Amino acid sequence: MSSVALPPYPSFPPHHSLKQNLSGGGFAAPSPKKFVNGVASLALANGNSNGIDDHHHSGTSRASADTPEVAFAFDSMESALESFQRGEFLVVMDDESRENEGDLIIAADKITTEKMAFMIKHTSGYVCIALPQDRLEELEIPMMLPTNTEKHRTAYTVTVDYKRGTTTGISAHDRALTAKMLATSTSKPDDFTRPGHMVPLRAQAGGTLQRRGHTESAIDMCRLTGLPQAGLLCELVNDDPEGSMARRDDCRAFADKWGFKMISVEMIAQHSAGTLKDA
Repeated sequence: MSSVALPPYPSFPPHHSLKQNLSGGGFAAPSPKKFVNGVASLALANGNSNGIDDHHHSGTSRASADTPEVAFAFDSMESALESFQRGEFLVVMDDESRENEGDLIIAADKITTEKMAFMIKHTSGYVCIALPQDRLEELEIPMMLPTNTEKHRTAYTVTVDYKRGTTTGISAHDRALTAKMLATSTSKPDDFTRPGHMVPLRAQAGGTLQRRGHTESAIDMCRLTGLPQAGLLCELVNDDPEGSMARRDDCRAFADKWGFKMISVEMIAQHSAGTLKDA
């Protein structure tokens, strides 16, 4: 697919103080809600309080033999944009022919210690932050290796930690602070140590119109909602002994359980294309 330039990224807001309250007003993980559609409602009906089938083979859920089928559906793009702008998590699914994975995504500008802890608990824990190339250049964060042989060409850079107010760098507080400062325009290259525990990813300039990836999805969602161009993302995993990857129906169940919106990379790409057409 040829590169299509997205509208310019909005400027970063000024950084008010290093003493930001990362507790975010006492964020607590939302209480599990009654499921409203898809597999989630079926899981509850079958007595699975986690809302996710406990049996996974080859990354897919095994439904009960007496479980009736219910049509799967994504949430609307409009509702997802509203939720994302408020600082809520989104579940974003890529194509089944690609990774067939769902990522938990949130704007780095909206992250708190409690939200980071929730993210780490329910994902693989390998939390990454998507950033545009020009922002990485400003912060002098280079690519991890000169030649990328990763299957999907995910553009990993050198890892970083924020210097001030952090200890080991791996705690939810430290990772939230590092992410917050990567999303802050006044941060300088020497504000970060290298290597660290936060994993920046370089997003393609054309966003999801150039590459149908979770990295570009996180940046496009920030752009579409007028937030600083820095999005946190991590792969959802199932709460089973193997820690298997969460596939489509698992992700739908998780989103319904916690009241999060679920959309796809393709939906973001189509919406981005529409904004260009209307511009």
